[in-house]
Amino acid sequence: MYRFYIDQSNIYGGDIHITGTDVNHIKNVLRLEKGDWIIACDGRGKDYISRIADIDNACVKLETCKVQESGTELGTRLVLFQGVPKGDKMEFIIQKSVELGVSAIVPVFMKRCVVKLNNEKALRKQERWQKVAEAAAKQSGRGIVPEVNIPVTLKEAFDIAASLEYNIIPYELQDGMGKSREIIKEACGKKSAGIFIGPEGGFEKEEVQEAVNAGIKPVSLGKRILRTETAGMAVLSIMMFQMQE
Repeated sequence: MYRFYIDQSNIYGGDIHITGTDVNHIKNVLRLEKGDWIIACDGRGKDYISRIADIDNACVKLETCKVQESGTELGTRLVLFQGVPKGDKMEFIIQKSVELGVSAIVPVFMKRCVVKLNNEKALRKQERWQKVAEAAAKQSGRGIVPEVNIPVTLKEAFDIAASLEYNIIPYELQDGMGKSREIIKEACGKKSAGIFIGPEGGFEKEEVQEAVNAGIKPVSLGKRILRTETAGMAVLSIMMFQMQE
């Protein structure tokens, strides 16, 4: 069944109203009709298995037949703190990390970031990135739409990470795979965990030390140096595999 995200304000008991751009997609692109089934997700982990009761150019009215947990979310809330990369790499990172189960993405300006954005451009980027996250969530059957934060400084990222139960930072100069496995396994057992990934060129040593001082645990991902768009996906894949029942 096709999946669409709805706002809580559009749920009226056993009825749901879909409005906005999804109406055109349902009616004119997918050519769904009265009586067809779709899944309406509230973005908070609940799916409403529904039948189209009525449809016009302004609204698709649904009759809910069953409400259930989405069942696609991981037990740990994972937050990806991603050093802002060049070009369209951020969109790729957002798309794939949403598919892998991340709960939120925080773009971070670090010392080796090439991209510089003023407030206006940062807001436009964040709006675009959020649309990418929603599309990826819809495609992968997520029960939530992960939030993409407006870009922040590294210090601000540390402040956000302080609210999480556990945080790790993969670093190419870190050794000890055995200890790294233990740290990642421990992170998988927490209610929330943050993952810090550097931009192209990686972290400055001072940044890693600041992270360690903030209680963030450094880990190794092996002997090879991974690209910024690969490192986060590697960690998320490992954690998703360990947490998946």
